[in-house]
Amino acid sequence: MALVVQKYGGSSVGSTDRLMAVARRLIRAKERGDQVVAVVSAMGDVTDELLDKARAISADPPEREMDMLLATGEQVTIALLAMAIDTLGHQAISFTGAQAGIVSDAVHTKARIQEVRADRMMEALDAGRIVIVAGFQGLTPDGEITTLGRGGSDTTAVAVAAGLGADVCEIYTDVDGVFTADPRVEPLARKIDTISYEEMLEMAATGARVLQLRSVEFARNHNVVIHVRSSFNDREGTIVKEADETMEQAIISGVTHDTSEAKVTVRDVPDRPGVAAEVFGRLADANVNVDMIIQNVSEAGTTDISFTTPKDDLVRAIKAVGEVVADLGAREWSVDESIAKVSLVGAGMKTHPGVAALMFRSLADAGVNLDMISTSAIRISCVIAADQVDTAVRTLHKAFGLDERSVIAETAPAAPGA
Repeated sequence: MALVVQKYGGSSVGSTDRLMAVARRLIRAKERGDQVVAVVSAMGDVTDELLDKARAISADPPEREMDMLLATGEQVTIALLAMAIDTLGHQAISFTGAQAGIVSDAVHTKARIQEVRADRMMEALDAGRIVIVAGFQGLTPDGEITTLGRGGSDTTAVAVAAGLGADVCEIYTDVDGVFTADPRVEPLARKIDTISYEEMLEMAATGARVLQLRSVEFARNHNVVIHVRSSFNDREGTIVKEADETMEQAIISGVTHDTSEAKVTVRDVPDRPGVAAEVFGRLADANVNVDMIIQNVSEAGTTDISFTTPKDDLVRAIKAVGEVVADLGAREWSVDESIAKVSLVGAGMKTHPGVAALMFRSLADAGVNLDMISTSAIRISCVIAADQVDTAVRTLHKAFGLDERSVIAETAPAAPGA
């Protein structure tokens, strides 16, 4: 008997028919003898609809009240799914994040899970019930409802799996797994059978929407094996786990892209020690996430600082930058929302020179201009114009042969005794 955690996103539970299909899948797992926990998101576009309602009332609503509002979406799903299972003749019980023992910090709209007190879920499982948990939400030690940010149900599922000591965490979505590129942009993208935590972290951070970044971090830290698969078929998906010798030795694993960020530039900042600390300290105090940063060479005692930030954080970023520009005596600042980020990810690039050169040459030949560049040991990211992102993705996917397994795969180590 295995203990299985299954997570279903909004598209997987977007209608009552789909909820019934999920209920049947959970029952099949239970009838195999498994103990089953389901973590679910709000149905379809409910979260976006709630956001629209809030923004129709206030351009900058209080974050505590946003959490109170958004947490209601998942509560509808858990109740309906538990009813569906009951209708099909099996026992289920639904829990909000608070009832499931998910304890978070107090950062509203972007809370982080601190602890999972799994006793109540374990008691329900031992009683033979299917447990349904509301994703995306938690409770502070002071009793405040919080939400975990966009895609937070993935993190809930992994945290619940860790807290229960589950054998596997299955993330069900509307695609068959993790692909070498977004299949909607590059039709030749292929599914990756197995990928390491390290590579999946970089792909999630650079635009792959299959898993939330923090869910992969949590899985790596707690050694939770994730199986990403489709809720609309029974095919095997993508296994995310610690790297080992049985995994494909790929130079480049995938091309990702992200159009959800904006670039902010502060011009003619005084070039003296502590200025960058002041700028980014103000942004941190405003709970603004910053991704790529570039500072120009100083001229006449001043410099320009540019950074990218999620558009969801832009209102707070603009307020913080406006204040710091006035305090520092910088000349001006600007925002560009028409950017995109395209990235190459692959653990093999650490030992293969020439990856960056081929990337930049391929993009240049395709007429794609590079605005900003950042790198890590297994990732190269470029900021480009948003209207060129599809061209960039298809160009790099072809240049690195990602639709041809033999082009990117090195010879795997021989098995012992082979």
